[in-house]
Amino acid sequence: MSHMPGAAEFTQAHAYAQPAPAAAMGAVFQIAGSSSKILIDAGCIAALAHEADPCIAMAGQVGSQVKMRVGNSWLIASVRSMALDRQDSGMIVADVDFLGEGDEEKLTGRIYHFRRGVTRYPAPGTEIFPVSSADMQQIYAADDRPHVQIGTVYPTADTRAALYVDSMLGKHFALLGSTGTGKSTSAALILHRICDLSPEGHIVMIDPHGEYGAAFAQNGAVFDVGNLALPYWLMNFEEHCEVFVTSEGSDRTVDCDILAKCLLAARQKNRLAESIGRLTVDSPVPYLLSDLTNILQNEMGKLDKGTGALPYMRLKTKIDEIKTDPRYSFMFSGMLVADTMQEFLAKIFRLPSGGKPISIIDVSAMPSDITSVVVSVLSRLVFDYAIWARDEAQRPILLVCEEAHRYIPSTTTGGGQAVRRILERIAKEGRKYGVSLGLITQRPSDLAEGVLSQCGTIISMRLNNDRDQAFVKAAMPEGARGFLDSIPALRNREAIICGEGVAVPIRVALDNLEEERRPASSDPSFTELWRQSGGEADILDRTITRWRSQGR
Repeated sequence: MSHMPGAAEFTQAHAYAQPAPAAAMGAVFQIAGSSSKILIDAGCIAALAHEADPCIAMAGQVGSQVKMRVGNSWLIASVRSMALDRQDSGMIVADVDFLGEGDEEKLTGRIYHFRRGVTRYPAPGTEIFPVSSADMQQIYAADDRPHVQIGTVYPTADTRAALYVDSMLGKHFALLGSTGTGKSTSAALILHRICDLSPEGHIVMIDPHGEYGAAFAQNGAVFDVGNLALPYWLMNFEEHCEVFVTSEGSDRTVDCDILAKCLLAARQKNRLAESIGRLTVDSPVPYLLSDLTNILQNEMGKLDKGTGALPYMRLKTKIDEIKTDPRYSFMFSGMLVADTMQEFLAKIFRLPSGGKPISIIDVSAMPSDITSVVVSVLSRLVFDYAIWARDEAQRPILLVCEEAHRYIPSTTTGGGQAVRRILERIAKEGRKYGVSLGLITQRPSDLAEGVLSQCGTIISMRLNNDRDQAFVKAAMPEGARGFLDSIPALRNREAIICGEGVAVPIRVALDNLEEERRPASSDPSFTELWRQSGGEADILDRTITRWRSQGR
């Protein structure tokens, strides 16, 4: 017969099993909705600073979390700012933002079932306690939704940060950060994790610097001027005008009207036009550039035209110039006349992906005057495909735009308005059709107004410019303000993430990416490279050859 403990022994054993409750470090001072004030004992902060647990050691400092008990729940708040109490120098007044609440486990007092938002606020005088690493594990524990792990939650050593892929992509995302903060590597990390999770995905990435081809050589397809073969007839009328119409003011209106009439006539010459009931100037029907110039020539010779010959000559000269310029051959080659729309969409949208779910569109070697039109065509094809495929089995597409401020500028004048309009439309309407937009930029303040606020998830690395910081703060949700104040102080490869893609706003130390999966974006070491010499003649010879042939 085993020994049965008496009541006294049981009570004593149970007391040892219970973790000693942490001492209160202060109290709630003022409640005002999402942002409130607490009083913290300065001596408590100094005493906790020597704790082995890094979360408890940081308790009470700016950027740390504190908890308070309300009924059967624990409320979690983030410390935003601190100031000495004017009446008592031993006390600190701190502003806090409430993050969410979790249930209290009866036996241990631990937090579980944490969720965003607060249903019941604490009363002034409620005690506050430090948040431990074990609490952080519960707060940031990923639930059953599909997610990818991208780093470690600050200041813990082992709590993993999860991005919820469906929520992040369903409502667009933005990755922001000044030059040199690790923005390109972070973008590659997130996209690699998504590709590993969904190897049959469909991702199109616009790469303006040729950085990402090396990063996705194993699990993606890279397209540049050598193999993109983008048919010119896929352009709509607005994009045709950006390429072929060079005049300004009232002359531009006249030129566009002439181009519209002649372009429609050229499209009608294709046999496909016979089977299409309503052919418009925007219909992606193949036509010959020679047909377009011949129609312009014939129209110019007619006596009943309302204008002189000059508009026709301007258009014809520009079209002939582009046809003969080898820099434009990836788009305006005579070999691109056949109806290859199905093959083109299949290779760009990865339908099927064959285990390589991402297309990298390297536009770095394209002539600068046509780059925005190429991005416009590709972005519009993504959106138009999603619209016209609504009755089919859904194939959602993610469009990632690096250097987004180039293509969605805040100015509404000048060239490149076609790409601005289509990307703004995707930002506003894309999620209804299964199109997700990922914006990567170092100058968020130069983006068109309202685009950043359409992004449900914002991943912000260090931003050095005050205007950019203010722009991001205006776009982020109210509860993340405490984290935003630390944006100028972030280290390289650290980020603040808030919005739909995370359970609560978090500061993350991002994972290191394997060498072969990194983009070719590392800064050159001047001191090291300036010690090397030799082979300069060959370098110059090869460089000038590529320069003159306008190819790589």
